[in-house]
Amino acid sequence: MVSCLNISKIGSVSKAVNSCLSSFAVLFLLVLTALFLIIPPFCSAEYDYIDINNPFLKKIPIAIPSFKTVTENPAEKRLSVTTSGLLSETLEFTGYFKMLDHDAFLFDPEKSDITALNTNFQNWTDIGAELLITGLLEIKDDIVDIELRLYDTFKAKLLIGKKYKGLINDRRKIIRRFCSEVTYYLTGKSGVFNSKIAFISTGSGNKEIYICEFDGHNPVQKTHNKSITLSPAWSSDGKWIAYTSYKKGNPDLYIKNLAEKRGVVVAKKGINITPAWIPGKFALAATLSFSGDPEIYMLTGSGKIIKKLTDKWGIDVSPSWSPDGKKMAFVSNRSGKAQIYIKNIASNSVERLTFQGRYNTSPNWSPDGNKIAYCGMEKGEFNIYVINVDGSNLFQLTFNEGDNESPSWSPDGSLIAFNSNREGPHRLYVMTAYGTDQRRLLSLPGEQTNPKWSLNILNN
Repeated sequence: MVSCLNISKIGSVSKAVNSCLSSFAVLFLLVLTALFLIIPPFCSAEYDYIDINNPFLKKIPIAIPSFKTVTENPAEKRLSVTTSGLLSETLEFTGYFKMLDHDAFLFDPEKSDITALNTNFQNWTDIGAELLITGLLEIKDDIVDIELRLYDTFKAKLLIGKKYKGLINDRRKIIRRFCSEVTYYLTGKSGVFNSKIAFISTGSGNKEIYICEFDGHNPVQKTHNKSITLSPAWSSDGKWIAYTSYKKGNPDLYIKNLAEKRGVVVAKKGINITPAWIPGKFALAATLSFSGDPEIYMLTGSGKIIKKLTDKWGIDVSPSWSPDGKKMAFVSNRSGKAQIYIKNIASNSVERLTFQGRYNTSPNWSPDGNKIAYCGMEKGEFNIYVINVDGSNLFQLTFNEGDNESPSWSPDGSLIAFNSNREGPHRLYVMTAYGTDQRRLLSLPGEQTNPKWSLNILNN
């Protein structure tokens, strides 16, 4: 589906600044109109409500009553309940908010104009709500109009107001757009709501790649190789994915365009594994062993070798790029055991990063460039650790809950996805960047492993 946004501010002469049509015409048009916009899009708030760098982050109590409906239409009322619930679930996923129980609310939202500027905020501060989101919903045929507002209850201040129009089935997209506005206002970052997660699942009887939305919703099988498929890696624009598959009997590297179903295969003698796209470029790193020794090479997106990135006897695997593409973390056994190293691409210098633990692997560079998450084995268990890129502030995130592996940062750096067998089979889990709020992401037949979080991508 092709979607577009029309955005206007209060007082703007033109309320529609853009339009786009797909072959499916107007039915697939998603329109977003800004209403009562207190701050322009992508501007900082007057001050930070949420400090995402605080490991002892206090969750903000927030009230989200069921949306008021324009008519008494039962379909509207049902959609009001489910859509407000979806909004609560989506914001709760971030770990920033404490959702207040509807039973604690002091008035019935259906009996008051909860979208009016004269909202009685004491009804909300009395129950401890620091933030309030109200909504007004109307259905016209297959189209839904939703008006949403975010208030600071103690300041009695409107922070964000938006009005959205789209197909009823697009309400998940509408909610994600509003949640992006909310988190940007409160944190200075737009969150994870337009990102996806690729992972490996054995639900089909083979290891295949699946892709789901950021919260585990709508998992879709993307490969049907009927073989072992490993190590999915996203390109920066989300249009390409690279992975290793034994489809033809050898561990070959596949580079595929998700939408156009085209790509190339790197099938050199030996192994072709652990791809990692270079940020902002149509190029990637991968481990190849055609020369006899597994080394990391830089390849074009069409699979041609550009240059060798490592050249030391031993196994070098699992590259992970810094956000600026100037450095590369990787795993090597050159010191005898698997440890994580960092290579400066310009100077060719290599420094060892990890010294604690007998086996450290799966490095993943944080979006802010300051930290690396990795999997380490200690006392027979695999756990997730985070370390500064200068080797300081080593911090363990998982404890005494089976094996925890393959960490992957969310695009805003606030969350980490990983797989764990703490409940039996390996499943995907997510936690905050400080190890709190650990919860299962989804549950499918078979086992799910090796999550890889995309950047925020739209229309893919």
